[in-house]
Amino acid sequence: MAVTTQAQNLTDYVGKTTGVSRWFTITQEQINHFADATHDHQFIHIDPIKAKETLFGTTVAHGFLSLSLLSAIAYDAGINLENTLMGLNYGFDKIRFLQPVTVNSKIRGHMVLANVLEKRPGQFLLTWDITVEIESLEKPALTAQWLTMTIINP
Repeated sequence: MAVTTQAQNLTDYVGKTTGVSRWFTITQEQINHFADATHDHQFIHIDPIKAKETLFGTTVAHGFLSLSLLSAIAYDAGINLENTLMGLNYGFDKIRFLQPVTVNSKIRGHMVLANVLEKRPGQFLLTWDITVEIESLEKPALTAQWLTMTIINP
């Protein structure tokens, strides 16, 4: 469950894990919808018969599909600031896709608050170190350094 705190307490969380999300099952239907939304219909994602012949042995989720779940992961494992007006995706400093996520795998995210910078009064740039693990596998699906902006009513 996400941590709820006041802005003046943010620095207390730097360097600490703020949470671990629930597990998300990656289904073929979800992969197909993502393929349609992104126009990426490569057979390793959408064709179970052809994908069976690859080194993966089955279809795999798009790396960007796994990455796109960071928003849901953050709802579970991030920080909610009291008096928040909005949160924004600010970008990434680093993303590494380390292990393919095969269909019907379960993934979850671990969030560590790496840095806090108050850009303007009430505008906080948060840097997150995130690891997305795959159930029963040692190597994570991805690691990322994600930047988010939280704007509060000061």
